[in-house]
Amino acid sequence: MPVMTARSRTEKHRASTPLELFFDLCFVVAVAQAGGRLVHAVAEGHALTGIGGYAAVFFAIWWAWVNFSWFASAYDTDDPLYRVVTLVQITGVLVLAAGVPRAFDANDWTVVVIGYVVMRLALTSQWLRAAYCTQGPERRVALRYAVGIMVVQVGWIAMLALPDDASLGVRVGVFVVLVLAETAVPLIAERDRSTSWHPHHIGERYGLFTIIVLGETIAAATVAVQGALDEHDALGELLPIAAGGLLIVFSAWWIYFAVPIHAYLRGSREAFVWGYGHYLIFGSAAAIGAGIEVTVEEAVGKAHVPTEVAAAAVTVPSALFMLTVWALHARHFKRDLAEQLPLPVAALAILACTFVGSWAVFVAGLVAAATVAASVLLSRRPEVAG
Repeated sequence: MPVMTARSRTEKHRASTPLELFFDLCFVVAVAQAGGRLVHAVAEGHALTGIGGYAAVFFAIWWAWVNFSWFASAYDTDDPLYRVVTLVQITGVLVLAAGVPRAFDANDWTVVVIGYVVMRLALTSQWLRAAYCTQGPERRVALRYAVGIMVVQVGWIAMLALPDDASLGVRVGVFVVLVLAETAVPLIAERDRSTSWHPHHIGERYGLFTIIVLGETIAAATVAVQGALDEHDALGELLPIAAGGLLIVFSAWWIYFAVPIHAYLRGSREAFVWGYGHYLIFGSAAAIGAGIEVTVEEAVGKAHVPTEVAAAAVTVPSALFMLTVWALHARHFKRDLAEQLPLPVAALAILACTFVGSWAVFVAGLVAAATVAASVLLSRRPEVAG
């Protein structure tokens, strides 16, 4: 068995591998399933239930992706054994994706948990391999990861044994405890030594997944508009939604990639906050597409919700995306208050667009585009002396 040792944090020309790109594309299958069920729930007037299910499923997708990406940044050997274990993780997310409709429609999370556990145990084997090939503090970190992940998986399996008559509060409480346990594993494992993740590589990995999620958003919205046009003569109602949706997604891409984030990722403290916070960035980006689908269905009379609710399905995740990208990402590269204000102000303005009526998405798109223009102009000002 080839030796698995840590890669250098200063390695030059480090880039994502074809296997990592394939991994991301397969994960988007699960994102699409979660987004599709969110559309169905909101359109049927069950927004709170849909958002809860979406948040839970998206956590499983996001957390498995995060753990693989940071492990690969430190230990990717790209040998046959590493590739096979990674393909097992991909299999796990496809199993999870297959269980998403059942989880939403029948509150049966068995298949979702099975897929998730497959992904997590596959990663555990990678950490055990790293522990076998290393020694000293590095070995202790790898073993902490392996043990921590396995212990939490026992919890997820035990959750399936909750009685059918267990209250919603009990189920949510157990879920939250297990989420906290999952997110605590890296903090505990790396409490006295950080793994050798590569800042440029991690920045690129997160950026690529952002692109893929935004691409899924455009794909979902396009299919929704096409389907509505085929079934209804509603071009006048759909064009503003399509134009506004495109402006929002294009602006989201521009805003996210306006700064080279790897320059900010200097240590574990910054990296943990930034990396964990992307749950909101990825989740809101994917939800924008679901929201556009809801507004399309409302425009042609298929969604049983008020216009304001359909509009909020787009404006709320769009505003959340802008606010979290600013808080975690963009604000670290702003020089003064004038450069800091556009994104938070735009988030509030986009929320206000909820009450514009059938033109809400289009107006929100104009706000997003104006925000990009303002940010570009402000960034080109001369440096302030002193």
